[in-house]
Amino acid sequence: MFNSIRGTITGKGADTLFLETGGVEWEITVPHTDLSALPAAGSPVRVFTWLFHRETEMKLYGFSGERRRATFLELLKVEGIGPRAAIKIMGGIGQDDLEAALENGDLGRLEAVPGLGKKTAQKMILALKGKLAFSKDMEADGPYGELLDALAEMGYDKKQAGEALRQAETGLPDGIKDPAREQELFKRAIVLLAGN
Repeated sequence: MFNSIRGTITGKGADTLFLETGGVEWEITVPHTDLSALPAAGSPVRVFTWLFHRETEMKLYGFSGERRRATFLELLKVEGIGPRAAIKIMGGIGQDDLEAALENGDLGRLEAVPGLGKKTAQKMILALKGKLAFSKDMEADGPYGELLDALAEMGYDKKQAGEALRQAETGLPDGIKDPAREQELFKRAIVLLAGN
């Protein structure tokens, strides 16, 4: 569908971004934290998107980066969290704080997020621990983002998958073309992960 939209910011609401591109003005629901990070009206910007479509509703959600969108999509996998709740959660806590709270099982920090109760916070920790926190050079818009996503889809912990990819890269011969290099990295990473 839509991966991202580039355009000019025409306005901002509480959790809404108005973006004009090619004569069309888009109304995009954006977490408050992302909205604050985006430039002022009149500025060009690229927003990563996700389209929610149901029989009676269609809504476009936007994020300041691919890492933020990936977080949103992971939150949607948690029982009881829909798009609105995910946007509210992401608007009440920064990316690094969220990742740290999930990794450390910090229930108190998660409960401090407006609208997030104890039961949902517990479900988030159970479902997402190890799935969001991974090094920035391995995140979705990094050089091996697709490999990392593929390993996560296979059920591997993202943090461990990132470490395996880094180890797999060590000693990889130079001169291997990109597709062959990625294939070899992927194979080596799976071997390393299977050995753990």
